[in-house]
Amino acid sequence: MDRLNGKTALITGAGAGIGRATALRFAAEGANVVVSDINDEAARAVATEIGETSIVNRCDTSVEAEVVAAIDATIKAFGTIDILVNNAGVGGGVEWERMLAINLSGVMYGCKHGCEAMAARGGGSVVNLSSMLGLIAIPGGAADGYIAAKHGVVGLTKSYALNYGARGVRVNCINPGWIETAMTDPIAAAGGKAFMVEGTALGRMGKPEEVAAVALFLASDDASFVTGASHVVDGGWTAR
Repeated sequence: MDRLNGKTALITGAGAGIGRATALRFAAEGANVVVSDINDEAARAVATEIGETSIVNRCDTSVEAEVVAAIDATIKAFGTIDILVNNAGVGGGVEWERMLAINLSGVMYGCKHGCEAMAARGGGSVVNLSSMLGLIAIPGGAADGYIAAKHGVVGLTKSYALNYGARGVRVNCINPGWIETAMTDPIAAAGGKAFMVEGTALGRMGKPEEVAAVALFLASDDASFVTGASHVVDGGWTAR
């Protein structure tokens, strides 16, 4: 359980869901973890679970200066930054500008400043959270902004992987399917759980910890020759 021993990770949106699961898993694997979230209270609760190898950071990833400050705080606290997980995001029901600001621009700010900070220190790993809807679409129109933003994350991942590979920074993305989180709870409550479950080959929704396991692989040296790639964690939903 020491695949990230001695490494420092900044995880955005780490107060709940996939971000929380990733923060806990990284800490269990030996990493120092900066628990970053727009919700101070949620971030503090996760940092308390982890203990002294973590700190809390409040960050609205739609604001570039706050992303820069989060990276700076990481380096100030632990002396370096080896891993960045651009996880913060919002789901349906958010207006177009806010959707793109958080789900796309926020990831770009993380890549832009995180890759440079890692390259200056010899390298590192960036893990972006896209979605299976960054690779496909669903009908209806309600998810248009989300689909556009998550497709954009896939493109950003490829671009930064190409631009920073020679400087030792790997950039990958994860494309989760229907995961049991606060983001999917309203869909399930509105009668959509059957739609989410029946479309998967495994016949169930995923758990945040299952996405965190893939994030761990990508952040670790086990993925030393993996960059610019999308990693689908959807129980077979897109295999149809």
